[in-house]
Amino acid sequence: MQRSVKTHRFSLVQGLTLGFTGVILLGTALLLLPIAAHGHTSLIHALFTATSATCVTGLTVVNTAAHWTLFGKIVILGLIEVGGLGFMTFVVLLFASTKRHIDLTTQLMAQQSLNLESLSQITLIRWIVAVSFGVQLTGAAFLSFDFIPRYGLIRGLWYSFFHAISAFCNAGFDLFGNSLEGFQTDPYVLIIMMLLIISGSFGFLVLSDLLAYHRRHRLTLHTKLALTTSGFLLLLSTVVYFLTEQNVAQLSHLTPYQRFINTLFLAVTPRTAGFDTISYAHISMAGIVFTMVLMFIGGTPGSTAGGIKTTTMGVLLIKGMATLRGKADATFAHRRFTNQNIAHAMTLFFISLVMVMVAVMIMAATEVVPKNEGLEYIMFEVLTAFGTTGATLGLTPHLTVVGQLIIIFMMFVGRVGIFTVMYSILNSNHPDDGYRYPEESVLIG
Repeated sequence: MQRSVKTHRFSLVQGLTLGFTGVILLGTALLLLPIAAHGHTSLIHALFTATSATCVTGLTVVNTAAHWTLFGKIVILGLIEVGGLGFMTFVVLLFASTKRHIDLTTQLMAQQSLNLESLSQITLIRWIVAVSFGVQLTGAAFLSFDFIPRYGLIRGLWYSFFHAISAFCNAGFDLFGNSLEGFQTDPYVLIIMMLLIISGSFGFLVLSDLLAYHRRHRLTLHTKLALTTSGFLLLLSTVVYFLTEQNVAQLSHLTPYQRFINTLFLAVTPRTAGFDTISYAHISMAGIVFTMVLMFIGGTPGSTAGGIKTTTMGVLLIKGMATLRGKADATFAHRRFTNQNIAHAMTLFFISLVMVMVAVMIMAATEVVPKNEGLEYIMFEVLTAFGTTGATLGLTPHLTVVGQLIIIFMMFVGRVGIFTVMYSILNSNHPDDGYRYPEESVLIG
């Protein structure tokens, strides 16, 4: 029985990996069509763009606004929506709309894809999708109050919908050509975009928990840890960027209020969103290093964010503090983390670190680094792909084919998840051994 369950579970993981791969390949094929672009699009550029959109990263090797036609931009927007909400979400919606019975395999795949705790939550998918679309439409409506007077009715509406979806899905794609750098003096647009980014970064479990709070009057341990860690990182980021970016030339012309909003925007975006009002090529070295740390951490599990996730970092910090204080248990909110939880967090952290270092090493050998730049020029690119952030120091448009393939892989791993990809590659369906070896300790530290 144990063997059949394990085999079945890992086959579902492989199905999820293949599902995301299929969406990317379909997007690549559509972007290769002559009607998708102004001029020729190479296979690697189409694959890179489709992966970036599906993995809601925002890295681009061609200018989104200038290179792609309206059809190409609609394809990108569709990939962002599918990648942001998860392709299994739309599979469940298709079954529901046609009133077909959702078989157990599909339910299990949806549960795995959306990080659900139980199959009973499948029934909430339509409700959560409705809320997600409602938030996107509301965001688009608020953005239209600024964009329509600025760009006209048709273009303003299109820009409003595109950027509301891109922000909610934390994709980072824009139609302006320079992200949101032209809106430094427009706090209204920046606040709307921040609210969309934050609301989309919660993840299914946290969002459903918050929306059900008025009935249950309690939050799960996952939600408490995710919100606490995210809130702490947001506060810390705001303070750090305010201190490190005092002398940034791009902010010197702003009023104190505008400067605060831009600093807050800078604090919100590095862990997942990809938009920027200040070019990362112009921020301080301390700010770049801190941004790389935030991108490695990423966002909330079950959301569109990549990285090792906030809860992983939270568990590791709490366990570390407990160990240093001589305590056997890692506790939070009057609950004790399981040993399996802690082991998974440590494994995820280690594998992620190794994967990032290997990617940096390969790209250090294949990419050309400008004379005035150092290793951070490449490491930033790898971490922004792994964290599905989309920020860049300028390397993306100049990537070699090998570099693009490395970044494509890192974006895919960051969105689908390290455990999902590794289980799929290793085909980890072996049962546990029926015996255990004697226990013995080694020296640590």
